[in-house]
Amino acid sequence: MDTNQSTDHRRGFLKDCLLRHCGMGLGATALATLLSQTRSDANPATSSGGDLSGGGLHFPARAKRVIFLFMAGAPSQIDLFDHKPELHQQFGKPLPPSVSNGQRVTAMTKGKAQLVAPSMFSFAPQGQSGLVMSELLPHLSNVADDLCIVKSLNTDAINHDPAKTLFCTGSQIPGKASLGSWLSYGLGRMNENLPDFVVMNSAFWTGGTGNVQALYSRLWGSGFLPSKHQGVSFQPSGDPVLFLSNPPGVIPPSRQRMLDLVTELNREHLDEVGDPEIKTTIAQQEMAFRMQTSVPELTDLSDEPEHVLAQYGPEVHKSGSFARNCLLARRMVERGVRFVQLFHRGWDHHVGLPKKLRGQAYDVDQASAGLISDLKQRGLLDDTLIVFGGEFGRTTFCQGKLTPTDYGRDHHPRCFSVWMAGGGIKGGMAYGQTDEFSYNIVEDPVHIRDLNATILHQLGIDHRRLTFPFRGLDQRLTGVEEAHVVKDILT
Repeated sequence: MDTNQSTDHRRGFLKDCLLRHCGMGLGATALATLLSQTRSDANPATSSGGDLSGGGLHFPARAKRVIFLFMAGAPSQIDLFDHKPELHQQFGKPLPPSVSNGQRVTAMTKGKAQLVAPSMFSFAPQGQSGLVMSELLPHLSNVADDLCIVKSLNTDAINHDPAKTLFCTGSQIPGKASLGSWLSYGLGRMNENLPDFVVMNSAFWTGGTGNVQALYSRLWGSGFLPSKHQGVSFQPSGDPVLFLSNPPGVIPPSRQRMLDLVTELNREHLDEVGDPEIKTTIAQQEMAFRMQTSVPELTDLSDEPEHVLAQYGPEVHKSGSFARNCLLARRMVERGVRFVQLFHRGWDHHVGLPKKLRGQAYDVDQASAGLISDLKQRGLLDDTLIVFGGEFGRTTFCQGKLTPTDYGRDHHPRCFSVWMAGGGIKGGMAYGQTDEFSYNIVEDPVHIRDLNATILHQLGIDHRRLTFPFRGLDQRLTGVEEAHVVKDILT
């Protein structure tokens, strides 16, 4: 290599180093400035949590925390909450074209007969409010006066994965921030020793394993938000959080020294490149160390009185059960966890619905009612919002074999039911109405965006003002489409 080539090579190397290091530093500095401006615009008194954690809520909050009971697979509203007794006169008849109106159906139904399948289960008014509920929910019926059943929910997605993604993140497109992450970012942490967003995936009725979709971590991911706001998944066995225990031969003082050294190196790296994710890494490592003490105490149920355990039902003694996770959710919110999301799978009943639905209802009925009663007795229900629902509803027409006691139902995004309790929600009421076939909404439609806007509202957040800049757009949980708070269900 001659002298000129050698000189050009060195210049190119130096130029590359300059661009890589200075460029990264300038980009990180610009990003940090932009994030700082965004947060200070929302609340000048910002603390380490997020836009609103300094106390500058958009309006007074009715709820401090949320427990979201997500029934993955889509429960049948027509067999649980949306009573349609007149359908028995339509048994086995084709769904009238005036009802279906050419609406989209899944590939499983396209081109096939759509024969009406009335619910085989009986319904009755419950509580002083007279809220009508299915015989499959005897324990929830006992707390009917605490429930608000929204019967007019609707969504844009007709298949499971995009529908779950839309419900949990506000968009069918993967990669957006989840509801729990938005709350973590916006409101900050209430307990420095526990995560502010926890996820638990429950075991489900053993007879319902025939048609179960996977759950992806993006449903509780932070998307474009800093990764410290993603949900922390708790495990049913072994370490509640993966790698929580020290390896063999490592004692807590040694772990503390290791953490101090790693933190020192990370801070030097942060000063060098200015990447905000390094700050997240430092915070999460310190949180993990504190969780080595706080999480075992949280998950140890030996101090729970027998009468409390009995409220959640016999399954509470089984690790990983929905009942046990409901009890853990109560212990979490009691200790300052902001958002707890329980996923319970097995609700996708295209065939053999009556038998499978009985098993699923057994899993969740007493535990959900026990959670409401337990929170109420402890004075926590007033400022804890509970939401129960799946990604869409089920059709009034049958899939597979049709008899009065055996049928299945396809996906139905046009209308479905969720219930809410606590957190400033009116109890003992039904909101919205569907037609006589539980196929179309005829009164007070509520889109998923509206439900999310309402949840944020109850925590003191205007969904239009909680934003994060990403790819040239101020991102929001409710997206760019119009969303409305459902004020008629609020106390």
